Amino acid sequence: MKKYFALLVMLWGMAVFGQKKVQNLNFETVENNFPAVWKTIGSSSGKIATDHQEKQEGQSSVAIESSEVSGFSGLIYKLPDNYLGKKITLSGYIKTENISDGFAGLWMRIDPEIAFDNMQKVGLKGTNDWKKYEITLNLSPENTKQIVIGALLSGKGKMWVDNLTITVDGKEIEEAKVFEKQLTRADLDHEFDGGSKITTTNLDKNNIENIKNLGLIWGYLKYYHPNVAAGNFNWDYELFRIYPKIANASAEQRDQILTEWIKSLGDFKTINYPEQKNIKMKADLAWITDSGFSKDLTEILLKIKTAKREESNYYVTMIPNVGNPNFEKENPYAEMSSPDVGFRLLSLYRYWNIIQYYFPYKYAIGEDWKNVLQEFIPKFIEADDQTKYPLACLELATKINDTHASVRNSTVRNYFGQKFSPLEIAFIENKAVVKNYFDETLGKETGVKIGDIILEVDGKTIEKILEEKSKYLPASNHSARLRNLARELMATNNDYINLKFSSNDVIKNVSAKTYKNTEIKYTQKQPEMFTMLDNQTAYLYMNNIDKEKLSDIFKKIKDTKGLVIDLRTYPTQFVVFDIGNFLMPKPEQFAKFTTTNTTSPGNYVMREGASVGSNNKDFYKGKIAILVNEYSQSSAEYHTMAFRKAPKAKVFGSQTAGADGDVSYFMFPGKIPTTITGVGVYNPDESETQRIGIIPDVEVKPTIDGIKNGKDEVLEKAVNWIKN
Repeated sequence: MKKYFALLVMLWGMAVFGQKKVQNLNFETVENNFPAVWKTIGSSSGKIATDHQEKQEGQSSVAIESSEVSGFSGLIYKLPDNYLGKKITLSGYIKTENISDGFAGLWMRIDPEIAFDNMQKVGLKGTNDWKKYEITLNLSPENTKQIVIGALLSGKGKMWVDNLTITVDGKEIEEAKVFEKQLTRADLDHEFDGGSKITTTNLDKNNIENIKNLGLIWGYLKYYHPNVAAGNFNWDYELFRIYPKIANASAEQRDQILTEWIKSLGDFKTINYPEQKNIKMKADLAWITDSGFSKDLTEILLKIKTAKREESNYYVTMIPNVGNPNFEKENPYAEMSSPDVGFRLLSLYRYWNIIQYYFPYKYAIGEDWKNVLQEFIPKFIEADDQTKYPLACLELATKINDTHASVRNSTVRNYFGQKFSPLEIAFIENKAVVKNYFDETLGKETGVKIGDIILEVDGKTIEKILEEKSKYLPASNHSARLRNLARELMATNNDYINLKFSSNDVIKNVSAKTYKNTEIKYTQKQPEMFTMLDNQTAYLYMNNIDKEKLSDIFKKIKDTKGLVIDLRTYPTQFVVFDIGNFLMPKPEQFAKFTTTNTTSPGNYVMREGASVGSNNKDFYKGKIAILVNEYSQSSAEYHTMAFRKAPKAKVFGSQTAGADGDVSYFMFPGKIPTTITGVGVYNPDESETQRIGIIPDVEVKPTIDGIKNGKDEVLEKAVNWIKN
């Protein structure tokens, strides 16, 4: 024990001042007309080179130029150290020329999957002179493997970047302390790095019951036992140690083994937790007494319920000032393209228990989550190849009925298809309708017209496709699921897709050519951020919003009759409070939140939420029409909740995606990323938003005739209300 402790002391380390030098942030050191120590990244054929003529300071800058609509080009530099602190800021100067179909920006990423920003929300495009920009990320030094920075150009045009600086908590990076990672016992356990050593699993009724109960107890101990929460055990690998002992055991044997295992985790203190107030959802721990466990096992599990837990947990932390869970410590096992049966069982346990204790809407899933655990045991055990396993992960994620839920990797993409028809589909009047062409030239070549109704794809009816693929389409409600299906209807791995469609009541068939995403020239033009629909009606399109222009815009529209705010998209910038200050005569509460913590995981408490607006006698006094539909999700829903509090505001449109609240990320083993809603968001009266979405004041849906005639019927309804 003394030797082990001495080893820990040596490995734990301290933050020190010595660090490697950060080089060439001003691009003055040049090799072969390219900045030294920097490298290129990107998916387009853009040109990147040193420019000695155009620079913000010194002798040179870097120019990035592209003529391609799709893809991006950029620079990357890996910082030489990991730094101790709370925030890291990258700042620098950018100049742009004729940027379209994308944006220019600085970017910074903290790996693995800790934080990222590429200035996409800023929406820097067009032609702009030199201006300083900055991005700031929250540091997590104990979880960081590397920090990388750079600049990028997405779309067409040209950008220059120069004079970069990096600060940590406001101090130049040269003054920052280097962080030496503190290793716990969990970090030092590498016994199963090469595999779980579990080769077979019996799926008879008795063993499925054992696996289910082990999953319940394993996850409970992970988040409730203080010695596990402290990082004293590699909890993934403890699963591989305990499972072979209880596999195929009788209930009596299993309970005895599990009792002794829990005792081996060490002693802990207990406390009487005060009763929490304003609980929206209680942790589901009734299974401890309802599962028929032995007296000894039940008693020790109940004792752990009262264990004194610290606010820190090795496996989960809570994002400051937000409250959504952060699962950075979950090992992605990136080298495992096809995890063995033990790691697949770990995948199921990991996801299921995260939902059990850290999903704010578990109560709204629509079924007993414990039944889902039992249902998916054979699915994960039998998912024994690189196709079945990711799809099992996606099917599990779909079960939580959350539009934020997702599972993305190449296998999932291949399941739906890597090639696409240039037709944009939307479900209108419960039919799959061609809403537009992504690429006008290629779209017209199909012979299918805007407003035509798709009846079959490759011999399958739309109803049959929905039936087959619904289990792989995560969504909070039916509207969002149809939205997601519409995106995938025209996807295939074949060179042609066979369509049966109705065109003006005439049934037709066509074999339409498909294309890789990079081959489609997306010709649709987005609306301008701001325009006047007429001399009394203003229009804001939130996908192009620029907060720096808002003051001038509201001066221009001060005396207009009405303002349309189009949120049938995702806002590129978070401007809830910026715009809210122009719309409100006084502060108005528009949302409440639920969060949990690491001392009482699964108990979600309702807390006071956010207010928008300020005391402002010069607020905008015209009517405000807010447009929403199934594409209004998350931030769009949050903006709508705030803006509808304005005195003369109404929401027009249809059911939104029903997924509000900050997103939490983690990985299935095999480095398969997934997301969930991490914070509960409610109306001020504590009524639901999840799954239900935003309920419009005036329900308006597009019609097939409207699509054929190029009408925006939702916008027309809103404008008529403003005028009348």
